[in-house]
Formats: sequence, structure tokens, C-alpha cells
Amino acid sequence: MILRIENSPRDYDWGSKTLIPDYFGLPETGRPMAEIWFGTHPGSPAVLAAAETTASQPAPTLQASLGHNLSFLLKILAADSPLSIQAHPSDAQAQAGFARENASGIPINATNRNYKDDRSKPELIVALNDFRALCGFKSKTQIDAMLADFESIASLSETFLATAKHWRELLSRPTGLKDLLVDLLARRENFSGFTAELAGLAEYEAQFELAAELNQRYPGDPGVMIALLMNHFWLEPGQALYLPAGNIHAYLSGLGVEVMSASDNVLRGGLTSKHIDSDELVSVIDFEAAPVEILRARELNAGLFDYETEADDFALYRAEVGASTVLAELQLPAEAIVLCTGGEVAVSESSGNREVLRRGQAAYLDNSAKSITLAGSGTLFLATGPIA
Repeated sequence: MILRIENSPRDYDWGSKTLIPDYFGLPETGRPMAEIWFGTHPGSPAVLAAAETTASQPAPTLQASLGHNLSFLLKILAADSPLSIQAHPSDAQAQAGFARENASGIPINATNRNYKDDRSKPELIVALNDFRALCGFKSKTQIDAMLADFESIASLSETFLATAKHWRELLSRPTGLKDLLVDLLARRENFSGFTAELAGLAEYEAQFELAAELNQRYPGDPGVMIALLMNHFWLEPGQALYLPAGNIHAYLSGLGVEVMSASDNVLRGGLTSKHIDSDELVSVIDFEAAPVEILRARELNAGLFDYETEADDFALYRAEVGASTVLAELQLPAEAIVLCTGGEVAVSESSGNREVLRRGQAAYLDNSAKSITLAGSGTLFLATGPIA
């Protein structure tokens, strides 16, 4: 079965008005076009594209057509300005947090709700253009060196220098990274002078250009300093980052394809006007995580690539098809969402069903057919659910 699906863009204020229209050839809305969701998540469920609709009878959702929810969600993401610094819980943390907030009587749609469901939310982002992101903490050695450098900068105030010395003392503890983050988050009400001083350093040192950029949008936010503790990545098209539970991260700018578990659990720590629960954020962050590396697609066979992660709820593949590259008799391990990001690709099932997808178009595939074939000239991302 092949079902063409579509959705309307979500207009979060960090979204871009032009990235999605320019890349996919879609009409501008006059509003930020931050994300387009392809899946069954109730926050923005995809609908059947071929359905006839009226004002009183909207297009049926994919969820209604299937009778069940998908374990994963595929998105187009377009960031014109930074997203919040955030982390996502593990399954156990999500289950405990969801039950705790339910027992406390916090409405599921309350703005101060941390846990919207009882699932973890690992994510994988693949760049479609030059994409910038913060992901994971730098090493304690790197952070200490930056804090030590402050002592040699004459323009910094005595208050800032004394605080930086205090941060170095915190960092030297066995739990130093956690203690430093807790201290920064606790300064939310009186951090404006510090971020202004950090932003002023951009004139002298390139490493502080990010602070100046972030301070323009979020002056006085401790996230400006927290961002300097994190790894700054520049992804080229086709490169990816995997963000497991507990990973602290923030997307800064660019266009990408994102796949994640179908969860909405986000704990935020800065660079946002949304709800921040510092204690809960600290409780889910993995401060012992290994260094973060850029993922490069692994070629399985000619024209077919995958992005290898440890995620249980999804897998992501990229297909590059052309006149000399037809991907025939592919076995779908589970139900899938396919998204065309370039050119024109025909998706055919061995049962005879066929759908031609153009840039920005997507479809749902079950795995009832023995195989699928991809032909034409273009690029297709294929996200699948758990492999049995």
C-alpha cells in the first residue's frame, strides 16, 4: 500500500520564511516555515494528499487511515535562528515523569508541563544545506582552558573575572560539569551583564562570535554562556548528527531532514521564551556521554545509504537514483515514510502500486508487498519503524 501524504508547515518563530520554499519549490506563507511533519503525531498529523475535502469534511489523517500510530516521525526542519538549548529523557525517565505529572493533575497541554508522553525522543538530523548545531559538551579540559583565558582579557569586569574563577573551581570537582551548569542556570535573573561582556569579546576572538550572535536575540540568557560549553558543528549536505537521550543540543541554522521517536518530551535550558525547568533538565542530561561525532552515510549498495544509530524506534535511509541507478527489489523491514528532497522518484511495489514523488512530496508505505523499486532521477529519504 502506498498513500500520498502532506501537511502544513508549523510557524515557530525560529523558522525560516524562505529555506523551505527555495529548496522545495513550495509557496511562501508569509510566516516562518519551521517544520513540516510527516507522521501520525497528534501535534501535527499528516493527512492523505489525494482526498477530496470540504470545509465540513477535512482530509482524513494518516492515523485514521491506518488505525494506529507510527513509532517515529519524519520532518523537514528549517531554522533561521537558534532553537532552545534542550535535552530529551530516556524511556525510564519519561515514564516516571509522565506518571508524576499526571498524578499532580497538570493538564497535558499546560505550558509548564515537561512530559507530554511516556517515551524517549532520540533524534537524527541530516543536513540538506550548510547546517549549524550545538551538540554535547566540550571536554572539561577545553572548558577550563576557555575559562582560564578570561583572566588575560583586560576588558572584562572584576565581577566577571571573579565569577569565571568560581566556575573553574566548580569545574575541578568530580561532578564539575554538572555543578557548572547548575550554577549557570541559577543565574537566570541576573546574567545580563555577563552576556553583554561575552558578546563584546567577539571583536577580539572568533570563539566568542557565537555569544554575540546569541546575545542579540536572547540578551541576558545563561544559554549564551552554556552554548560556549558545547561543541559547535557545521554540517555539509548529507552529513548528520545523532542525538540520543540525555544529549544536550541546540540547532542554530539551516535546512535538514529529521527523524525521531514519536515523542514530544523536551526539557529546555535556555535560548527560549518557553517553559524552563532547570532541575528536571539537569536530571536527564548525560554528563558522562562520549564525544559527539558527525555521522556520514554508509553505502549499502549502489545508490542506497543508511545512517547507523542505536535508536530502536526508527531507521533512516537515503536513496540516490538516476538513469544508471535503479534500486530494485528492496525489502522494507517495517512500515515507512518516504520523502523526496530532489528531482522526481517513482516508488513502485511488487503488488503493482506506484506513486511518483517530486521535491517536498511524501508517502506512507506499509511492508505488505514483497519488495519496492525506486526509479527516476532524484533523492529520497526513507524512514522506517522498528525492525522486527
